[in-house]
Amino acid sequence: MASIVVRGLDESVKQSLAKRAKEHGRSMEAEVREILTRASLRPHIGLALLEAARAADGVEELMIPERVDEARKVDFG
Repeated sequence: MASIVVRGLDESVKQSLAKRAKEHGRSMEAEVREILTRASLRPHIGLALLEAARAADGVEELMIPERVDEARKVDFG
């Protein structure tokens, strides 16, 4: 089994992980392992949509216009 070390973790994140681990009745290491495992197995929504589109009939002929617009600058002031 592989091991990793995470440096520079904010103290508030560590406290949050410890609280979560306690709520789930496991060690902080086991909690992080569960979080990482779930995150790595979660399907990528873009790829899932692409796969669903490919499985549908006639998608190959679908016209997708070229995107030529530019993002607008946001003024938060």
